[in-house]
Amino acid sequence: MKKFIIYILLIVASKNYAQELNLPVWTQYLADNDFVVSPTYAGIGDNVRIRVNGLTQWVGIKNAPDNQALYADFRIANRDGVGISLYNDKNGNTRQKGVKISYAHHLILDYTSRQFLSLGLSYNLNSFRVDIENFETDYENPVLDPYVTDDRSTSNNNFDVGALYRYGGFYFSFNLNNLLDKDIDDYTGIEPSLLRNYQIYSGYVIQSKTNKRVEFEPSVFYQLFSSDNRSSTDINFKYRKYNRKEDYYWVGVSYRFLNDQFFNPLNIGPMAGIMKSGFYFAYSYQITTNDLAGYNSGTHMITLGFDFLQGLSNCSCTDGRILF
Repeated sequence: MKKFIIYILLIVASKNYAQELNLPVWTQYLADNDFVVSPTYAGIGDNVRIRVNGLTQWVGIKNAPDNQALYADFRIANRDGVGISLYNDKNGNTRQKGVKISYAHHLILDYTSRQFLSLGLSYNLNSFRVDIENFETDYENPVLDPYVTDDRSTSNNNFDVGALYRYGGFYFSFNLNNLLDKDIDDYTGIEPSLLRNYQIYSGYVIQSKTNKRVEFEPSVFYQLFSSDNRSSTDINFKYRKYNRKEDYYWVGVSYRFLNDQFFNPLNIGPMAGIMKSGFYFAYSYQITTNDLAGYNSGTHMITLGFDFLQGLSNCSCTDGRILF
């Protein structure tokens, strides 16, 4: 009975991101990798930026969700950027893999006040399958379902669009993901064809009045899924300190909740990261606060990164750091 309860909770809780044919968004974007959230961030910065991310959810529960991803973006010319995202996601006996290719164009709205507008577009190719070779019989089910004869694999093509507005230390991005409806089997009718979801990411970088090398960054990330109108919000805060060589470290915290359950968070936890001579490392720990809390030790995420091939742009719209 205990195993059955855990299984049901896994299905319900993982539904927040699994099988949406989209890159799962946890706190990867907070590891100084806004490109995770939106294609509009492609090319913002003065170098090639690569981030490799590994996330293990609900450590201690067998076959719990596990995700690996690679993100890379860089600027081409002065006002354009391109990027690519690859991910591999495992949840029990389900497998998802995907690639996202992105393009962004950056515009100057007002040079003096540093107002910029970025527009982005992504093409997504995703695949999903059921890993039936791992199916096992038990006392109650001594024979596997004879109708399950393959991996039930399927693929999906889709597009994302986004817009990003920046004004000094303030930023606001709006993204529309999975523009196209999914082509499903009309005879089954057990999965949604509407995969569209909306994301808003906004925050403000505040420079300390007593130390110009210190920054505070409150931010919020909002997701709304059209299929069932469920939505969630992240409230985040980061402290960042630079040295004279522009290396830095940061610490922060993130609080995620369903929008009708503010005082009952899905996850809450600390984060920290460091950039040294172009090498980046970050770690995030999320405490599970729902009914699964008694069965696992939380969710762990590690991000490794490299920034290289530095080359300044003539356009201030691609500056990576806020200049106060």
